[in-house]
Amino acid sequence: MSRPSRLQRQVLSLYRELLRAGRGTPGAEARVRAEFRQHASLPRSDVLRIEYLYRRGRRQLQLLRSGHATAMGTFVRPRGPAEEPGDAAAPGTRLGDSGAPKNPCEGTGARETRSDGR
Repeated sequence: MSRPSRLQRQVLSLYRELLRAGRGTPGAEARVRAEFRQHASLPRSDVLRIEYLYRRGRRQLQLLRSGHATAMGTFVRPRGPAEEPGDAAAPGTRLGDSGAPKNPCEGTGARETRSDGR
């Protein structure tokens, strides 16, 4: 077996640091494991993507350590096995009781603005 590259060692170190930093935060450990598993199949030759994900992970680690994070969750609702990509509503919208897309700002006191700025 070959020795791990410097980038591989950095990624493994980041993984350990994220797990340690997220110990007291609800959902953090599961989210970290899921993110790393999701990207584990990236080919070693895709260095640009790996470096991008590494930098993104570093930023998330800084946020976790800053103390401002109270929980970690996903921003996008995971698709179920019966849902197709075309069936889901646009990102950021929720479906109301009638099945029609619901405005995410509805009920928050935020006003909609028209395209002419009024």
